Amino acid sequence: MKVLVADDSLVIRRLLESCLSAWGYEVVSVADGGAAWAALSAEDAPAIAILDWMMPLHSGLDLCRMLRALPRHSYTYILLLTSKGLREDIVEGLGAGADDYVVKPFDKYELEVRLRAGRRIIDLQAELIRTQEALREQATRDALTGVWNRHSILEILSREVDRAGRKCGLLGLLMFDLDHFKDINDTFGHQCGDQVLSGLAGRLRNALRSYDSIGRYGGEEFLVVVPHADADALASQARRLKSVIEGAVLDAEGRQISVTASFGASVFDPLQPGSPDTLIRAADAALYQSKKVGRNAIFLASPNGLQRVD
Repeated sequence: MKVLVADDSLVIRRLLESCLSAWGYEVVSVADGGAAWAALSAEDAPAIAILDWMMPLHSGLDLCRMLRALPRHSYTYILLLTSKGLREDIVEGLGAGADDYVVKPFDKYELEVRLRAGRRIIDLQAELIRTQEALREQATRDALTGVWNRHSILEILSREVDRAGRKCGLLGLLMFDLDHFKDINDTFGHQCGDQVLSGLAGRLRNALRSYDSIGRYGGEEFLVVVPHADADALASQARRLKSVIEGAVLDAEGRQISVTASFGASVFDPLQPGSPDTLIRAADAALYQSKKVGRNAIFLASPNGLQRVD
């Protein structure tokens, strides 16, 4: 674990460096508050900081206040190193954002114990962040396929529609449905169908651009939000995804299964901006037409009507 030592006394810095290195810490040592702030505000900031109360440029109290004002997820545990032992001074230091303090001249055994307490807090905070991230994933991702769930993909679509409306930008929406998927469930069982959906979703995620978004709309139906796409680019993206689906041979319950999909596409018109529902209804109508002509097709909703583009 990385520890910052900030003290304008070379003797104190060398003593702390020696102790911390012996205890297995990675030490970053600076001589003033300016250099300390540069280290603490960096992306790879040390998890623990030992700050002298009085330093040039920024005092230890200044650094506490500045650091606590930063909007960041990771926590920095701060130990104030001070010759001030009065209760009101200690209260002031803790009130400024310090977690603990050590009075000079410090006892290395006391310092080691206080650092262990800080390390436990840092570890607990890291575990909390991991738990929060896992909960966020559960709330926004489809549990089976790992793509965005229905609520999340509709939020993404709404956000992109707003952005395209403000900037008169381009935006496309694809809606696709796996053909005759019910037959897979009825013939081989729902577990087999689940494995097909999961395997196919992984291939589709890899086929998308980093700023495209795919979500499970329901059952075997998916939405793909495609920013910066006009009708031609959207049709090209649909053909590419259709090819990925057709070319996938999925191993499910020991069987090799292939599927096809029907696509409906709609494009946001910056001259006649509509709502997310408008795009969805248009894509749904195009998807219905793809199924009507025999499935495994791509239709695009345009001002001239529904056009086959596969």
